[in-house]
Amino acid sequence: MRGAAEARTGFALAVPGWLAAGLLFAGVLAIAPVAGSLARFVFILGCAGVGWHAWRQGRAAHLQTMLVLFSFAPFARRIVDFFSGFDQGGIMLVGPLLALLAAVPALLPLLDGQSDPLGGGRAPLTIVFGCVVYAALLSLFQGGWGDASAGALKWAAPLLYGLALIETGERDRLVQAATSAFMVILPVIGLYGAFQYVDPPEWDRYWMQFATAVTAGLPEPYEVRVYSMLNGPASFATFTAAGLLLVSFLRPLWVSCLVCGPALLALMLSQYRTAWISLAVGLLFCVFFVRTRFRAGTILSAMAAAGAFAATIPPFSDVLEERLATLGQGSDDGSFQERLAQFVTLWNLPDSSLFGTGFTTADAGVAGQMPVDGMLIACWLMMGVFVGLICLAAFVWAAGRMIAGAVAGQTPEAIVLGGLGCGALSQMPLASLASGELGFLFWSFAAIACLPEKGGRRW
Repeated sequence: MRGAAEARTGFALAVPGWLAAGLLFAGVLAIAPVAGSLARFVFILGCAGVGWHAWRQGRAAHLQTMLVLFSFAPFARRIVDFFSGFDQGGIMLVGPLLALLAAVPALLPLLDGQSDPLGGGRAPLTIVFGCVVYAALLSLFQGGWGDASAGALKWAAPLLYGLALIETGERDRLVQAATSAFMVILPVIGLYGAFQYVDPPEWDRYWMQFATAVTAGLPEPYEVRVYSMLNGPASFATFTAAGLLLVSFLRPLWVSCLVCGPALLALMLSQYRTAWISLAVGLLFCVFFVRTRFRAGTILSAMAAAGAFAATIPPFSDVLEERLATLGQGSDDGSFQERLAQFVTLWNLPDSSLFGTGFTTADAGVAGQMPVDGMLIACWLMMGVFVGLICLAAFVWAAGRMIAGAVAGQTPEAIVLGGLGCGALSQMPLASLASGELGFLFWSFAAIACLPEKGGRRW
């Protein structure tokens, strides 16, 4: 009996976490037409189980699994919504966040005093966690139990996961694991994104009709701002830019071209300029290092040529030329004016939001609600001037450590992490990287940058 139990356990552990995630997606999509809203809860519980299973296999396996879950969970949500009715709250997106919490037991050394919560690169994450507690308490004092719980989960789960990676992990191995995951993710979301732009599937049309994600364009051919299988153009473009940077430098060049081609086209069709800037800044950062200079120059030239070629293809030329032209508009750009208006609105509040409003689930698509663009606005609005500045400084600190690690390490893995840190710094004034899938992406790589490289040397 004992031998049989050990054999079953060994077989279960032999199933890779990413494969378990794939089987979960396949099962949920298969039962969606008949199970109705029950499929949502099956998915959430399945994500928690997959996260626990992958964590038992190791940190690298869990990181790969989480990248898969965050990349494809919104697609599963749209399929289920198509058959069961639109879910305004998007409860299925809680699933990957719960899968992150499988790493929480690894934080016991911090609670027992065996590790310094401010040492080993933990300080920025610990400080932001304290700011998250403050914002959650603000929401609770105002009676916003739902806002407090949702906001705390979306902000805190990526932080706790980052702290767990710092407790146990090896930098190069985790970076290579993430790159391997993107080798599968990029061509899938790239090809789907190009197809979505030309002829959006009916479940995507359905979601765009009911969702207030106004930035996704119109549910018509050649009118979609590509978001592929993720939750919007910002999420898709940010994930794709990070994956392109990793694969381009840590895999052979000819392999990178095959894998990255469709994803690069879809990234351009997302029309999300913040990710374009982030990717360009990351590549330029890599130019300054001898070990990545030639590759960075080659990639920049190839991307420029690919962009110029795509701009000559009639289905794509108009939208790409128009969007690229806005990069040189400066103060005449509509998005720039909207962001300035957000600062003016906050400044004109009765108390200039000194103490913050706490977490809020107010929908920017509803008339009268102010959109929250960029880390400056998000921290100021939710945490107030003083705590918000502390939180923002911790984000900058974490990105700075990624850059410093590249300078100290000089390995391709460290340099790419530094490029991701530079890209994150360029995004902070324009986009929020603090919560949900973007928080997971940022804090995971910020934590990995603090780990020792292969051979045990910590920078």
